[in-house]
Amino acid sequence: MSTPHNAAKPGDFAKTVLMPGDPLRAKFIADTFLEDAKLVNNVRGIHGYTGSYRGTPVSVMASGMGMPSIGIYSYELYSHYGVENILRIGSAGAISSKLKLRDVVAAQGACTNSRFARQYGLPGDFAPIADFTLLETAVAVAREMGVEMPVGNLLSSDTFYDASGSTMKWAEMGVLAVEMEAAGLYMTAAKLGKRALAICSISDSIVTGEELPAEERQTTFTAMMKIALETAVRMAGR
Repeated sequence: MSTPHNAAKPGDFAKTVLMPGDPLRAKFIADTFLEDAKLVNNVRGIHGYTGSYRGTPVSVMASGMGMPSIGIYSYELYSHYGVENILRIGSAGAISSKLKLRDVVAAQGACTNSRFARQYGLPGDFAPIADFTLLETAVAVAREMGVEMPVGNLLSSDTFYDASGSTMKWAEMGVLAVEMEAAGLYMTAAKLGKRALAICSISDSIVTGEELPAEERQTTFTAMMKIALETAVRMAGR
């Protein structure tokens, strides 16, 4: 049952997997929030752990950077390990002037400049969207926690250093922030009939030029992490 990228055994992953991009963030979540966390995968240094949160089995595994990477890991989790829900918990760069560093946003939809959807042979453009059950659950959790979590479109970009300089054009269409994985995750989930949601913390602002150092990105985005963990608990019976 292992794959070229995952050495876990059948049953090693919980129904819901939290998926940060950074392997060190996955380790931080496992060490900080999960009880009896066990390392179930470390192929290519992509840490995957399973433990429990408030009595509910939860897994956390890194996705790496970009849609090709999260496409591989999410596909294998969904198709080989029986995972039903993946919650991407990552960083994003604000392109809306309304967002500030450490704000939490949820991606109702994920615009993209990628050709990821070409593999499906569709006669038009696919609109990658979050699973509504995951989204409404996460919104309710955030509200109960007192966390203001804007919901809207993110841009999933294939390029971090965008030579065209056109990223801010997306803000004119109401897009909140830019990241690199959500659209690929949403399309993979749609194809396989699974659930996916991206919740991101603002790590930098293209509007103001502010940014957080790498260490803070690994360890200070706890509001996002707690929203995702509580969402996993509430999804246990659904």
